[in-house]
Amino acid sequence: MRNDSIRNIAIIAHVDHGKTTLVDAMLRQSGIFRANEELVERVLDSNDLERERGITILAKTTGVRYHGVKINIVDTPGHSDFGGEVERALKMVDGVLLLVDASEGPLPQTRYVLVKALEAKLPAIAVINKIDRPDARIQEVVNELYDLFIDLDATEDQLDFPILYTNARAGIAKDSLEDSSGNLRPLFEAIVKHIPAAPGDPAGTLQILVANLDYSDYLGRLAIARVFSGTLRLGDEVGIVKLDGSLQKTKITRLYSFEGLKRVDETVGKPGDILAIAGVEGINIGETVTSAETPNPLPRIQIDEPTIVMMFTINTSPFAGREGQYVTSRNLRERLERELLTNVSIRVEEAGSTEAFRVMGRGELQLAILIETMRREGYELMVGKPEILTRANNGELQEPLEMLVIDCPDLFLGVVIEKLGGRKGKMTKMVNHGSGRVRLEFDVPTRGLIGLRSEILTDTRGTAIMNSLFHGYIAWQGDIPTRPTGSLVADRAGKATAYAIWNLQERGEIFITPGTEVYEGMVVGENARAVDLDVNIVKEKKLTNMRASTADEAIRLVSPHILNLEQAIEFIRDNELVETTPQSIRLRKKVLQANKR
Repeated sequence: MRNDSIRNIAIIAHVDHGKTTLVDAMLRQSGIFRANEELVERVLDSNDLERERGITILAKTTGVRYHGVKINIVDTPGHSDFGGEVERALKMVDGVLLLVDASEGPLPQTRYVLVKALEAKLPAIAVINKIDRPDARIQEVVNELYDLFIDLDATEDQLDFPILYTNARAGIAKDSLEDSSGNLRPLFEAIVKHIPAAPGDPAGTLQILVANLDYSDYLGRLAIARVFSGTLRLGDEVGIVKLDGSLQKTKITRLYSFEGLKRVDETVGKPGDILAIAGVEGINIGETVTSAETPNPLPRIQIDEPTIVMMFTINTSPFAGREGQYVTSRNLRERLERELLTNVSIRVEEAGSTEAFRVMGRGELQLAILIETMRREGYELMVGKPEILTRANNGELQEPLEMLVIDCPDLFLGVVIEKLGGRKGKMTKMVNHGSGRVRLEFDVPTRGLIGLRSEILTDTRGTAIMNSLFHGYIAWQGDIPTRPTGSLVADRAGKATAYAIWNLQERGEIFITPGTEVYEGMVVGENARAVDLDVNIVKEKKLTNMRASTADEAIRLVSPHILNLEQAIEFIRDNELVETTPQSIRLRKKVLQANKR
């Protein structure tokens, strides 16, 4: 049986191809907002970090109505570091909207989510967005899409996908480029026509899969779940089949569905509905809400293994506790445990002592986002250099492999290939569009990507675009050279002076401004040579009563290179740490005293 009044779709796209903007336009045109309601751009990117970076991190749900049909839209992250979110989002839907930029074409993250969608046998609707771009190459992008589907072993039915052309910012969708459509009606009609209605028997055994969690200060933990079979009513006694197979009975106290950006009270949930269920203590992602008398759990959600690990420890620097509110190991442990409740692709284990934790995730960006979020919440902590997670297979040591796509001007082709050769990269494809830019594809060990972004951006003068994607495992590739330069390390505490920085500028690049407080063992710059250099950055100019003709020359300082969190994590070596507090990011040596290093 199918519930014809519901369509559940997920939107797939690469970072910055415009999916959140398209959802904005769909919300506006479906009449969800009142005429006098103030609108924000990119409504679904609700988290501060998402707005700043312009990327989606969390999979979110919203709903619109079109001619009596409820369309539930799940916005998925486009970055493969947040792939745990993607796999769960696809469990909740019956079809996908594949959004591709009319100029850039399908990129690795599009590929990543599409692989998962095709494995789940979900039908797709292709949407070519940003058709108003001056450098749009629409027909070529359509051909690239067909190539991608064929490359991913799509079935005959999956290859027969409809294509729409949109300009999400203007809120226009067309069936063909010649159409004179001025709104998104063709898109809504394609969704109702091509995406199958939600299956499930309203009279069958209750089966609801929890695919996401949310938290409300008033209602506690909310389970965001999809009804696969049966009917759920407010106040029902239900059983929750836990991940270990045990059954926990509970009563449903509140039910919500999603309309636009609001949660709307519901009394009944039918097959196909995506609901937020309140009043369920201790529920986790992947658990099934089912009938208490005749439990029938759904299969668990499989999540890809983490590939990278970082050490999180409490802040032990001389400046600990000055800026942060939460500084103890108990605070750190509680915060990491809270993260585990809503973030399934992260794992945490204790590392020898009670003050250090090994945090495992999908990639550098995912862990950097976690650290940045904690920093903004008032936590002080220190993190070590990212390391990869290896595995043994039939006695052979294997390490994770990434597929890396670099788009750069053909002028810098040689330097990019040379850089990746040293990092054990193997070029698999090279496409020159004739527009002055070249797209290169490499297979590179994950280790080779740590610290690569900043080097490539420097070498290509900021013009390269890099995207990577987990691509399986490969035999251990041997040593990969790391950063060729050393660090400039402060040898005493105090305030950095302009005079001292002026004298040290020739030694390398400085990371701090005059007046910054430093302590012994703090990394204040990058040495031009391969060795670490202890420097006195707090030295003041001695005053004498002698006058020389050169004495009053103005000090000219080169502007310092202030590192952000990702750059700091990429920069450090094995014997260094990044200290993060709500107001500062500092680099330091693990052993602070110079005579003990």
